[in-house]
Amino acid sequence: MASVFTKIVNGEIPSYKVAEDDNYYAFLDINPLAQGHTLVIPKHEVDYIFDLPEWEYAGLWNFASRVAKALGAAVPCKRVGIAVLGMEVPHAHIHLVPLQHESDLDFRKEKLKLSPDEFREIAGKIALEFEKL
Repeated sequence: MASVFTKIVNGEIPSYKVAEDDNYYAFLDINPLAQGHTLVIPKHEVDYIFDLPEWEYAGLWNFASRVAKALGAAVPCKRVGIAVLGMEVPHAHIHLVPLQHESDLDFRKEKLKLSPDEFREIAGKIALEFEKL
């Protein structure tokens, strides 16, 4: 059975896309720690990030780096934090989270509640910055 992320890639479930190429997809987390919290995934479904083929693993990090630069330009923050947990969805993914403090990357925190309009606006800003790279 396909993961929720594969269904997003296939257009079966809507998402707030910020970037995409032939192999990778980035979209806003719908339960964000901060405005702009983005998930970066390979389109190819693999459960554990370290099981990705070497070319795909390296490509995922290169793509995530570009997304992080766009995210930092679009959402005011001191840094863009990175987390790879992979426990909640069986599809390799990288969390990119705008940070003001290290404690902002605590997944036990209450998640933000954003409206669809807020999600669309944030995704649009990040996508615009991504296109500039």
